Amino acid sequence: MTVAGVGGVGSLNQLAQLYRQQLLSGTSGPESSTAAAGTDPATAARSADFAAAVGKGLANLEGLDASASSLAVQAAAGDLTNVQDYVIAANKAQLATDLTTTVRNKALESFNEIMRMPL
Repeated sequence: MTVAGVGGVGSLNQLAQLYRQQLLSGTSGPESSTAAAGTDPATAARSADFAAAVGKGLANLEGLDASASSLAVQAAAGDLTNVQDYVIAANKAQLATDLTTTVRNKALESFNEIMRMPL
């Protein structure tokens, strides 16, 4: 099982990296990200923490997917002695993918709702 690319992004690590780049507006360091975002240092720190959490979650999802794929290949080749390991790994990867998709959809829904608010 693999996760399809989002908007031309091939892997989840690339997606996380693009998110970090967008967050930092193409600059590096906490001072430049604060200046680029026009926010105070506390807000910039929370944004960096959020970006790290998103990146960690996406990396975890990609690891679960890679593990399930590896076990699937072993099962197909007849090298897997315990088929339950594959079933468990595949279910974990599917559940994590469903959760990630749901969180993304809710975040987009919330963003769209905020954008529709009158000023």
